[in-house]
Amino acid sequence: MSHENEAKIKHEATEDRGPGDLTLLTEQYKKDLKKYQDREALYIKTQNQLDGTKAIVMEMAGTIRQIHGENENLKAEISRLREEIQLLEMQTKK
Repeated sequence: MSHENEAKIKHEATEDRGPGDLTLLTEQYKKDLKKYQDREALYIKTQNQLDGTKAIVMEMAGTIRQIHGENENLKAEISRLREEIQLLEMQTKK
C-alpha cells in the first residue's frame, strides 16, 4: 500500500473525529517522515562506504598488477643471473 493510500485511509478514519485526532495524525506523519529520513541517511552512508570500498579495491588491484609485473621482472633477472653463474662456474672448471 502506498503512502498516499495510507494517508487517505487515515484521513477518512479521522474525518468524524475532532482536532485532537488531527494532532495524532500530524504526529504520525512526523514519525513516518523521521523514519524515511533515517532510512535515507543510512542509504547515503552505505553508498558512501561502498564507493570508498570500491576505490580502495581498484587502487589495490592496480598495486597488485604493478607488483606482479615487478615480480615477473625479478624472476627473469634471477634466471639470467643463474645462467651467468653456471657459465662462470663452467669457465672456472676449465
